Amino acid sequence: MRSRTLVLTAVLALTSSGCGEPEAPSTVRDPAETRRALAGAPPPLAGLHAQAGQLLEGGPDAFRRRLRVLRGHAVVVNKWASWCPPCRAEFPFFESQALKHGRKVAFIGVDSNDSAADAKRFLERFPVSYPSFSDPNSHIAAVFRGVLAFPTTAYYDSQGRLAYVKQGGYVKESDLAADIARHAR
Repeated sequence: MRSRTLVLTAVLALTSSGCGEPEAPSTVRDPAETRRALAGAPPPLAGLHAQAGQLLEGGPDAFRRRLRVLRGHAVVVNKWASWCPPCRAEFPFFESQALKHGRKVAFIGVDSNDSAADAKRFLERFPVSYPSFSDPNSHIAAVFRGVLAFPTTAYYDSQGRLAYVKQGGYVKESDLAADIARHAR
């Protein structure tokens, strides 16, 4: 009985601490490499790149305005939070794909149910070439039906229509790349 209690205690400690969850390494890139990868992007996309790593305010109205500005380009929206282990694991995939497709496809982050201080620290550790909207109450996530899971990824087509919503994280970058090819048109 005592060994069973010890095993249960160990299992609970491991699962509650997040052990076993994927943890991505910090992804600091050379700024010159990022500029080269995104050089020549059309003005609406260049505007996103100019706000790289910023946490934007303005709520759902500002998010919808940005989507209108981006019409003519597919948009990939990644809802994340600093406290979310699957979000941390997939964040480097989004940066890699943003650098590959950032001249044609818009990438936007949405930091939901998080504190601004924690989100800013997270973005320093995991820099990306696009901005994120601050969404402390999931009001922006509701715009793209992304309130149920962390993370969630929404795909808008070039006409500004919501094309697909994936609840949950990407375990492999190749799965994200396949969804971008399929839904970000």
